[in-house]
Amino acid sequence: MKEIVNVETIVRVPKWTVKKWKINFTLGNLFLYLSIFIVLFFIACALFPKWIAPFSPTYMNTELILSKPNVKHLFGTDYFGRDVFSLVIYGSRDSLIIGVTSVLIGGILGGSIGALAGYIGGIVDLVLMRVIDILMTIPGILLALAIAAALGPSLLNIVLAVAASAIPGYARVMRGQMMSIKKRKFVDASRSIGTSSWKIFFWHILPHSWSPLFVMGTIGLGTSILIGSGLSFLGLGTIKEIPDWGALLSQGRGYLTVAWWISSFPGLAITLFVLSINIIGDKLRDTFDPKANKVR
Repeated sequence: MKEIVNVETIVRVPKWTVKKWKINFTLGNLFLYLSIFIVLFFIACALFPKWIAPFSPTYMNTELILSKPNVKHLFGTDYFGRDVFSLVIYGSRDSLIIGVTSVLIGGILGGSIGALAGYIGGIVDLVLMRVIDILMTIPGILLALAIAAALGPSLLNIVLAVAASAIPGYARVMRGQMMSIKKRKFVDASRSIGTSSWKIFFWHILPHSWSPLFVMGTIGLGTSILIGSGLSFLGLGTIKEIPDWGALLSQGRGYLTVAWWISSFPGLAITLFVLSINIIGDKLRDTFDPKANKVR
């Protein structure tokens, strides 16, 4: 007899696959997709500004000084006749460099300090955490301002200043993760079979502790850009021919009564990017939260 094959078992798609790729256009998801688009747009602006900006950021049209937003110049022109839209596009590069680099440096250093303190414990934990506690008593923007003022205005110095202000937060989160995970049963099982302490640290504990740090880094990207823009606004940022968003805000503040668009559009770019990053970070937090993913 021929074997009867159930066609339904062959062509049927698992339900979890359908749910995984299904796009639900709810209001929350709509904001999420819009936020992802905005972030990707600014990343494209930072990587390929010549393809997006209609004018060179250094081109000065003296006949159109302080021109209002129009079809040719979407964001108007500044006091030199430069296209403000092109300046915002080119200024995104330094702003994103400050944000991304400072988050990476702060996350790596802060995460390393917290991991060592939480895993080793004892006197190492006591000393490292007391230093972190001292740094946490200083507001982040004030600490970054002091470091940037001491080092002087440059792109590297502003990155170091913003990164230093973020280290205490990452260290605290990573220490808490380490202290929680190292007490779990699978870690005790690894010790019982003779696995070395550092192998347990790198292969069993560390992979389970990075997700909160990743979410915190995503949200911290917006905070870093805000702090970096604030330092640039105060004159402690990069001194270049093409200013970043914070410097654009500072340059246009003297013309608010006659040319509001010079400061308004760079400020709008900062607001949109930071808001989009926060929405994405909030979604990532819900994704990595085991309580939110619990099957009901």
